[in-house]
Amino acid sequence: MVIDCHGHYTTAPKELQTFRDAQIAALANPGAAAPGGPLPISDDQLRESVQPQLKFQSDRGTDATIFSPRASAMAHHIGDADTSLTWTRHCNDLIQRVCALFPENFIGVCQLPQTPSAPLANCIDELRRCVGELGFVGCNLNPDPSGGKWTAPPLTDRFWYPFYEAMVELDVPAMVHVSASCNPNFHATGAHYLNADTTAFMQFLQSDLFKDFPTLRMIIPHGGGAVPYHWGRYRGLAQDMKRPPLPELMRDNVFFDTCVYHQPGVDLLLKVVPVDNILFGSEMVGAVRSIDPETGFYFDDTKRYVDAAAISDADKQKIFEGNTRKVFPRLTLGKA
Repeated sequence: MVIDCHGHYTTAPKELQTFRDAQIAALANPGAAAPGGPLPISDDQLRESVQPQLKFQSDRGTDATIFSPRASAMAHHIGDADTSLTWTRHCNDLIQRVCALFPENFIGVCQLPQTPSAPLANCIDELRRCVGELGFVGCNLNPDPSGGKWTAPPLTDRFWYPFYEAMVELDVPAMVHVSASCNPNFHATGAHYLNADTTAFMQFLQSDLFKDFPTLRMIIPHGGGAVPYHWGRYRGLAQDMKRPPLPELMRDNVFFDTCVYHQPGVDLLLKVVPVDNILFGSEMVGAVRSIDPETGFYFDDTKRYVDAAAISDADKQKIFEGNTRKVFPRLTLGKA
């Protein structure tokens, strides 16, 4: 199978955004009542909304997508813990409904109700609900709930440990994925996302997090940000800091996806990063939606780049399926 580890519900019905707009408007008016639920979205609307995703799966030769709410819309910096929890549960419930309608095409991964103003108790409860009740196989963890202000502790700080304990207990991974940027210095998908990917890797390099949690699994998306391009820099930093070599650091704990939108970038990723630490991903439909005039194909048709790479068929199978099953052990799709 070809399993895309990184897909977002970017085509959700407009009623979801209408709810969010009303929620944000209520925050600005203390006398206004916050909108309630459930959302007035029918199964037929959900079926219609994912047709672009299904068409891309068919056209590009992928079988299934690990599917989560739209990352830029998580916006954990808006409102308080109650705001985030309500918004998150609506988003996750829609993901579950889509997965129930198309169980062979979509596998759920949850948004978390993070907020800069509260600890992680809501996040632990929502992770347990999504894994235990909704059948999800992982989560997206935002290392910067402040939206580009970077007020949260590093991912290696003990602040995060209660959440990691729940992840280990449930045997689910997290994709380290920021959301919208409210800092004008950082364009969301062009800067903030890639900054966060690179920052997370450096935090892992500096710490003994995986000695404390040897089975904790973290996916750094977008090809690992700047890390593969500067692989020698990070190898050198690890050596100077007396840290483990990078393959040893990553081993069973840190993984990159293939959300890199040109052939030379994917070739470099596959050349320098251990193949056992790479998962196929496209971020479909996501950061770039247009066609590359140099190739005539969509920028985010990343399967083409892996297909064309000078690696063995066995390594391609690892990237397309085997590694993803290892990182997401709750994924049962396609198994007898």
